[in-house]
Amino acid sequence: MKVILQADVKALGKKGELVEVAEGYARNFLVPRGLAKIANESNLKSLAAEKSHAEAKAKRELEEAQKTAARLQEAQVTIAARTGGAGRLFGSVTALDIVAAVKKATGIELDKRKIELDEPIKALGVYRVPVRLHPQVEAQLNVRIVEAQGEGA
Repeated sequence: MKVILQADVKALGKKGELVEVAEGYARNFLVPRGLAKIANESNLKSLAAEKSHAEAKAKRELEEAQKTAARLQEAQVTIAARTGGAGRLFGSVTALDIVAAVKKATGIELDKRKIELDEPIKALGVYRVPVRLHPQVEAQLNVRIVEAQGEGA
């Protein structure tokens, strides 16, 4: 019997897949628990509609990520930080600091988890910080760390 999975089922398949299972397994386990529905004509049509809707949404998200990446590539973000001797910072500049500076400079709101910083920035200078906006889109953000005026040692 063919069924459409409504949720991921271990050793069977992922949500939205059309799979062949034993009739008893479908009628006595999968369908009553809401894990699957029988693959009749109307359910197959709704599955096709859901897939096309999901594809359109994924395409929109990709386009938005590409536009945001282009804006981030052009942006120059400056962060003022307190420094000690020889251009070393008191503390460090983290992904959270970069997110706040990007919002202030460009108005783009990012999630701090999208900033792929290997380790916090601990010195003055210009850095190229990778930002993963989408599984297929990565932007390089220019971050300039400068000494805060009147606060340095």
